[in-house]
Formats: sequence, structure tokens, C-alpha cells
Amino acid sequence: MRAMSATPSPPGLEKEKELRIVIAEDVDLVAEAFEALLSTEPSFEVVARVSRGDLVLRAVAVHRPDLVLMDVDMPGATGIEATAQLREKGYRGKILLLTALQGSGHLHAAVQAGANGYLLKTTTGARLMSSIRAVMSGHTAIDPDLAAEALRVGPCPLSERELEVLRLIADGSSTSEAARQLCLSQGTVRNYLSAVMTKLDATSRIQAIETARSQGWL
Repeated sequence: MRAMSATPSPPGLEKEKELRIVIAEDVDLVAEAFEALLSTEPSFEVVARVSRGDLVLRAVAVHRPDLVLMDVDMPGATGIEATAQLREKGYRGKILLLTALQGSGHLHAAVQAGANGYLLKTTTGARLMSSIRAVMSGHTAIDPDLAAEALRVGPCPLSERELEVLRLIADGSSTSEAARQLCLSQGTVRNYLSAVMTKLDATSRIQAIETARSQGWL
């Protein structure tokens, strides 16, 4: 975790920062770009940066930010998992997630976890800054393209158990290995996979995996 130290202002010109921000992003170049952009707003102060999702809880506990600006895809824990953990621990600040993943399935998961905003990393600097102001004012900031896709596609039709089974198969597990890891019979695993293929209108497991991934459900 990297804490930030503010440069002292000349006497008589000190201005208290209004918005304390923690950045969680595993790519240093991207994190530095975010910090540089945020520093153009005098009322924004980046108080810490972390590069892993499992370091977010500690950073928030130590620095008590008003906003966590967080990548979705990080080592240690995803941004969505870290969001859920923060809410479970009682964090009441704002959380704005950024992602390079196009599927809208992650949008549903992010909102359910407690995120106040969800943007693509291809967004403009101006939209990011306006989205921060929006969530700090009590609004929800969602990328319009993702919002439109989410309305079209709807929430994930798969149950948590079906997703668990499909995720194991997608990671390379065989039916027997998946059954052993989930403490299920092989027949039950095959039934779950059959249900997944029916719900996703897929003719094979590979097609079901591709569909789920394209929608952000895996």
C-alpha cells in the first residue's frame, strides 16, 4: 500500500481537501494516470494507492477515504469482491468501479455488491470527474452503453451453483473433478451443465462458457 504525502501550502493559502480518495488499480501506469487526473481538481486528494484487491480493506481502515476508485480485475480479490467486503465491514463511503470488461453481467454484480458507480476504462477524463461528483452527490454513475446492454440482456439467468459448476469447467476441470470439489455426484454436475446449456441456448459446454464470459457472468 502506498500512502500519499501532501505538499504543504504556503502560510495563509492552505485549503483543506474536501474529498479523500483511495485508488485500487494493479497497473501502475493506469494508477498514475488516475492520480494525475484527480490532482487537477483542488478539492480532490488521493490519500493512498493499492495494487491488490485484498489490500483495499486495510487502506480504507487506515485512511478513511470518502471515495474508493477501484479496478474490477485485480489480483488478490476482484473489485466487486472488495466492494462486498467493504460493505460487510460497514464502509459507508462511495465506491466507483472501473473495468476494461465489456459484458454487462459484472454491472449487475457490482450494483448488488454495493458499488455507487460502474464505468468502462475507455471513458473520458471529463466523464470520470463528473461521475465522481455525481456519486458524491448521492447519484449512481453507470456507463450508458453498459446500462443499455444490461437492460437488453437482463440479469444472469444462472443460479449460484450453476455458475460454480460452469466456472470450474471453464477453468479446465473435468466433470469428475468438479464433482469432487463441489461434493456432488458426477450425474448432478452433468445435470447442472445441461441446465446451463438450456438457459444459455448453447449447443455445447464451450459455447455456454463463451456466452457466459461475453456477458460478464464468469
